[in-house]
Amino acid sequence: MRKSKKSIIISYVILIVMSVVDIAPFVWMVLSSFKSQQELFAYPPTFWPEEWHPENYVNAWNSGSISFGGMFLNTMKIVIPVVIIGVLVSSLAAYAFARINFKGRDKLFGLFLASMMVPFAVTLIPSFIMFRTLGWYDTFLPLIVPGCFGSAFAIFLLRQFFMTIPGELEEAARIDGCGRLRIWFQIFMPLSKPILATLTVFTFQGNYNDLMGPLIYLSDSSKFTVQLGLATFRGMFSTRYDLLMAGSVFCLLPILVIYIFAQKYFVSGIVMTGLKG
Repeated sequence: MRKSKKSIIISYVILIVMSVVDIAPFVWMVLSSFKSQQELFAYPPTFWPEEWHPENYVNAWNSGSISFGGMFLNTMKIVIPVVIIGVLVSSLAAYAFARINFKGRDKLFGLFLASMMVPFAVTLIPSFIMFRTLGWYDTFLPLIVPGCFGSAFAIFLLRQFFMTIPGELEEAARIDGCGRLRIWFQIFMPLSKPILATLTVFTFQGNYNDLMGPLIYLSDSSKFTVQLGLATFRGMFSTRYDLLMAGSVFCLLPILVIYIFAQKYFVSGIVMTGLKG
């Protein structure tokens, strides 16, 4: 009993320390966004701002030739179609791998998993040449269309989750005359809210934080996304770290909002994914 209590205390101490380590940079960024430029470089450094400067956010939003509002709109034009269509397409493929027996299913699924091991740099140049030949350079299409076909990671997570759903539900639906699409839509999708929420967060975060894609395919500053605009903002104000911190807080807020709304299903989706192989 004593050993059990001691192990619980040690576990909580480790979790608290790790939480502080993870949260500290975020807290420091938020507090630094309210500091003056002089205070940011003061020595010894101060944790709490000696004088609060909320105008940093107004200056960061209006500084330069790039509008933060326009960058958010451009980012949402990319992220929303990829999240909605990509998750739906991935769920269809995952249902096929989990529930439909067809020739070469396991080998094809293995190829999907192997594609996750291919570095992005290997396909970078061929993809750029292909999209430029199609006339998609300096448009959002190279950033939207590939994501709408799903991803191996999303298909893998959904397949693992679908395999935990009892087969009796599917058999009963077949007896009632349901086809594959109806079973997928009316049975599997409603039961998969945890993993769908998890994938929504992952997909949103991955595309929202993407810097390399917009950097390669976009040249018009009016089409810049949040991350590309923030990188340009950093170049424009390389010494104004107060404005840079405020701009970073702007960029972080949508991800926090999405996670807060999906938190109810997020943890359960991760836990239940690996219950059955």
